[in-house]
Amino acid sequence: MPSDPDVAARLAHICRHPIKAIGWEMLDAVTLSPDRTLPWDRHWALAHEAARFDAAAPAWQPKRDFVRGVAAPPLMPIQARLSDDGSSLELTHPERPDLTIDPDNPADSAVLVDWIAPLWPDSRPAPARLVSTGTDQALTDQERPLVSILSLASLRDMSDRLGQALSIHRLRGNLWIDDLPPWAEFDWVGQTVAVGAARFEIVEPIERCLAINGSPETGTADAQFFEGLDREFGHSDFGVFARVTQGGTVALGDRAAPL
Repeated sequence: MPSDPDVAARLAHICRHPIKAIGWEMLDAVTLSPDRTLPWDRHWALAHEAARFDAAAPAWQPKRDFVRGVAAPPLMPIQARLSDDGSSLELTHPERPDLTIDPDNPADSAVLVDWIAPLWPDSRPAPARLVSTGTDQALTDQERPLVSILSLASLRDMSDRLGQALSIHRLRGNLWIDDLPPWAEFDWVGQTVAVGAARFEIVEPIERCLAINGSPETGTADAQFFEGLDREFGHSDFGVFARVTQGGTVALGDRAAPL
């Protein structure tokens, strides 16, 4: 059922994750391009020693090749700050010393591997090297260049159902909206939505995994968020994937509504 175009949301948070599963960063504004992900989002990933990522011919690879929060909840509290040109990345974690690296420097890749090691389980293939495709192809969970849009109202509803506050950073989303009824974002699938100067085709709901059970505050799997979605709704979807059809700048407070 189409959403009411007179009912608008507002953009409440903009998040990016320069290294897949390793650190989240909050932005005030960002300029989007057609058929591209959020700039610098999942531009890098930390491949483990069993990965099939070919450094000689870098290309998108599925998530199983990379270090991920689902395997290590202690990664969840990492925060990041990337320089405008992508040459310097600051990482912080409550149990690790602050770290600044050049993500494209092989020597700094080795430093990151050492920094991550205490947060990674011995039962999993060890982190090995920081990789990227060297192009605009992000190392997101899906090969298509999509942006994720999520709802604070839906998150508050799940928090109420589970009886505990749930951080936005469990979901690793890009654009968080507010001022819509809970779960109304699913009505946007198949529609064109305007957020600030950008336009999006809402493609499909986002199917979640157990990573959302991990806490960005404690670094432990302290919630049954994934199981709660199935129990309450019979699926594991939260948020929607969107394709940028018209580029432009989006900023906190921008109106978000279907056209």
